[in-house]
Amino acid sequence: MTRANERLKVLAAGVLSIVLTLGVARFAYTPLLPLMQQQAGLGVNEAGWLASINYVGYLCGALIASSIGDPAMKDRLFRLGVIVAVVTTAMMGATENFWIWAISRFFAGLSASAGMLFGTGLILNWLIRNDYRGELGIAFSGLGLGVVGAAAAVMAMNVAGLGWSAQWWVFTAIALALSVPSLAWMPRSDRSPVTRSGQPMPDNPPGRLFLIVFMAAYFCAGVGYVVTATFIVAIVDHLPGFAGSGTLVFLAIGLGATPASALWDVVARRIGELPAMTVAGALQIIGILLPLLAHNLVVSLIGALVFGATVVGLVSLVLTMAGRFYPTGPAKMMGRMTLSYGAAQVIAPALTGAAAASFGGYDAGVYLAAAATALGTALLAGLWAAERSSTKKGLPIVP
Repeated sequence: MTRANERLKVLAAGVLSIVLTLGVARFAYTPLLPLMQQQAGLGVNEAGWLASINYVGYLCGALIASSIGDPAMKDRLFRLGVIVAVVTTAMMGATENFWIWAISRFFAGLSASAGMLFGTGLILNWLIRNDYRGELGIAFSGLGLGVVGAAAAVMAMNVAGLGWSAQWWVFTAIALALSVPSLAWMPRSDRSPVTRSGQPMPDNPPGRLFLIVFMAAYFCAGVGYVVTATFIVAIVDHLPGFAGSGTLVFLAIGLGATPASALWDVVARRIGELPAMTVAGALQIIGILLPLLAHNLVVSLIGALVFGATVVGLVSLVLTMAGRFYPTGPAKMMGRMTLSYGAAQVIAPALTGAAAASFGGYDAGVYLAAAATALGTALLAGLWAAERSSTKKGLPIVP
């Protein structure tokens, strides 16, 4: 096998494993939520709790990732996560019991963290080790593809008249098919401290203050992301005259996200990673607010495209930066960053669900998401300004 073909298979493993562990096991819940509310009696508050339980699982997975240094264990946990993604998808269609759904959502969150952190960590390490540019843009296109695929599948199955349970079983079959190449093509872990050409792979950790501010900014980004990603279908469906349009908007998020991560890699090469993140955060605020403020389907779709393009760009750039700091073991810092992102994902959906039940709408949650994103963007801008200032003095805060 040529090096080019080998790289293609490794990147494909990353794309497909993210489609499986996030697009199917985790995000199929979002476009299926209205149908589950109509047919399975799932209440608004319970829907919010299921989303939060899913993010608790994701947070626990990030905690595990941040504490494990053994490459072989990371490899095993990634492969276990792929299997768990298939099983938890099947669990959703097998019952109407809330507690079984809750167990499914928790372990689906664990599997999502395995795909996002261990899987991308294995890929990033392989790319750097094989003298390729350490970027995750192509792999993270799986996030957008997963969202697009989930939304398109639900739209098609709704047209076909399939019920909520049957749709989960279709997703289970898709998950099983995706699991085969995800497991077969993902590279095994490698303990060597040098690249294929013999170059050393030294770690360059950031300063403590930088890391604290960076994690705080990522927490804020997590609030902005999770409220919109979880409730966008229900938010749009509840707008006057928009009933049934929510899944189309969710599809637009995926369409925006699919090419965006690779494009943000290009932007980061030109202006730097922190400036690129700051620009992405500012644009994301617009993407969050447009569907609520515009009351126009076309404008809402534009907002969804912007949101999808920026949220996946932020995640990709943050985790790529973790690989630059720790090339021999990127999953550890990826896990720490995801703990802050994941904490937001636990808190925000439950608050949004409770607010929606109390006030009869999702407006408060959307404004919370926009405000948090604005704060996170300001923190990133501060890091960018500090980096520019310290670089002029010959003391960069980022290695």
